[in-house]
Amino acid sequence: MNTSGAVTTKPLVLAVANQKGGVGKTTTAVNLAAALADAGLAVLLIDMDPQGNASTGLGISRTERHGGTYNLLMEGELADHALLPTVLPNLSLIASDSDLAGAEIELVPEQKREFRLKAALTTLPAFAPFQVILLDCPPGLGLLTLNALVASGGVIVPLQCEFYALEGISSLMHTIEAVRRRFNPGLRLSGILLTMFDRRNSLSGLVEKDARDHFGDWVFDTTVPRNIRVSEAPSHGLPVIVYDPKSAGALSYTALGAEILRKEKIAMPDQVGTDG
Repeated sequence: MNTSGAVTTKPLVLAVANQKGGVGKTTTAVNLAAALADAGLAVLLIDMDPQGNASTGLGISRTERHGGTYNLLMEGELADHALLPTVLPNLSLIASDSDLAGAEIELVPEQKREFRLKAALTTLPAFAPFQVILLDCPPGLGLLTLNALVASGGVIVPLQCEFYALEGISSLMHTIEAVRRRFNPGLRLSGILLTMFDRRNSLSGLVEKDARDHFGDWVFDTTVPRNIRVSEAPSHGLPVIVYDPKSAGALSYTALGAEILRKEKIAMPDQVGTDG
């Protein structure tokens, strides 16, 4: 692949991040990417998590994951076969491979280690055709997540509707602010997404009230319900909007995609170049 020259267009880069595990982060990254692609946008999902759950959730086997995120971070390269197609024509994936687990340690002595992903995204021509790039971050606030935040324009924070939901989010907010001050002044909070929401459970309502009282308009109008179809879909290697497009989970991620299009003022392909 010819990697000379510079990217002339700037995709919107959004990190999906929360230092806590089990909050629906990867589920959100996969299904939001699928919803935006289904809406007609050219979308790339980069699996930044060594566990590789986003890659699994899109049906990519371990044997197909060579030359993925690790090479992008450590070598600044993108192999010809690293952009993997998915079940949705507009959605591509850069997979997490087994080497990514060592990247946190290997990045430590590297110069400009916080900027490795940003440099790749802004210089490699292969990224120019995408309108949206989503980064599925690992739980924790290490160098992989830091690279994602430095490369991003915004952060989507999934927040599980549970008792301790709001306790850990302050650490992430402090990290976002620190990254903004030191590395990426353009970084902002895109929104907080309430996940695993159950209207039959009073606790979900209390968490929603607390979140909206505390964060106001930063909380997305869309909530993602507890839904068995959302849980089943990854085992089939499919986003829920493909696995069961009429399920409550699929409809919620479709609504989230539409809300993000409005908030981020992303033009649909048939709107580009038209007067609004």
